[in-house]
Amino acid sequence: MSNSPGRRPRRPQRQAQEPPAAVDKAPCEESRPSLPQLEPTAPSKTAPKAFPNRTPNPLPTAPTPRPAALLRELSTKRRGELAELAFLHKATALGFRLSKPYGDSDRYDFITDSGNRLYRVQVKCTTTMLEGFYHLPCQRSCNGKAIPYTHEEIDFFAALVVPEDSWFIIPITHVLGITSFLFRRLDDPSPSFYSPYREAWPLLCEPDGLTFG
Repeated sequence: MSNSPGRRPRRPQRQAQEPPAAVDKAPCEESRPSLPQLEPTAPSKTAPKAFPNRTPNPLPTAPTPRPAALLRELSTKRRGELAELAFLHKATALGFRLSKPYGDSDRYDFITDSGNRLYRVQVKCTTTMLEGFYHLPCQRSCNGKAIPYTHEEIDFFAALVVPEDSWFIIPITHVLGITSFLFRRLDDPSPSFYSPYREAWPLLCEPDGLTFG
């Protein structure tokens, strides 16, 4: 046998593959289904209701007018509340310490304290003119009857003439049995029974009140 190496068999030549044809479509576009063309429809004239079971809110109605008597009562009560606020501001500014009773069962509105003396004060106010005077009722009603205050119930009246922003500080012992006040105007120089009580705040410091200690 010959020791010369033999020739290696030739490998079969690979056939040249043709390049793939160019793809005009983007990737994955062939697998995307084509959507049907929908014809545009005319918009509905009636929009669907968001809440078909909800009933519409009723239109607001005009409030029922209050009777004239009730309006007068509310107006009078509001004036009384404003008068109490005015007294609270005025007396506090003058240096008095004030206490308010709980509830409205007592005849007085405030207790004034000028140091060691306490007074029970009933606050009143008026805006009414009567024959050239400011008229102020100062009684309480019981079964339709006017009953004057007594010194067992209060110690002082604090009467506010609203149009003039003027106060009258009147001891109850000076007006026992009286059911109304008539105050002159500031521009009226004529003497009056109530003139000495105009802005008479020092009377609330007199020593004949309720003394403690």
